[in-house]
Amino acid sequence: MTRRDEFAEFVTGRSGALHRAAYLMVGDRALAQDLVQEALVKTYAAWPRLRDKGNAEAYCRKAITTTAISWFRRKSWSHERPSESLPSGADGGHADSVTQSQWLWEGLQQLPPRQRAAIVLRYYEDLTEVQTAEAMGCAVGTVKSQVSAGIAKLREHLGDDADLLPLTDLVVNR
Repeated sequence: MTRRDEFAEFVTGRSGALHRAAYLMVGDRALAQDLVQEALVKTYAAWPRLRDKGNAEAYCRKAITTTAISWFRRKSWSHERPSESLPSGADGGHADSVTQSQWLWEGLQQLPPRQRAAIVLRYYEDLTEVQTAEAMGCAVGTVKSQVSAGIAKLREHLGDDADLLPLTDLVVNR
């Protein structure tokens, strides 16, 4: 199998998960697509240097994370996103679940890039602290502090409704 074929197989198999992680980090579909493309270019360039092709996803995820953080630093992102409609109150059942998801989404988008990346990698991507630290290019202690600070800010954002969303609701099954 050629380098190109191996990489194409990797992209076909993992692009959905990579795009989901990028989207959760940046909150914009088009920006997430750009981010994944940038990370895939970096991964393809590094492909010959990867000793274990099984680590390609971790390499690509790290490229997504570091690129997203550097983009937000350069652009001085203000955390504001335009919206066509205001969120409405919940009327029960499925609507409550949707409302809770919306509250969590809005809270996640208000976090600084490193805290958001740590929470996305740790809870949405279900990575260990060590894997998250590798993806972010930092120490495990930094991951712990970023996640702790991010969850505290989420709880602050949610206010009285924070009890409706325990930490287990952050976990999304693959």
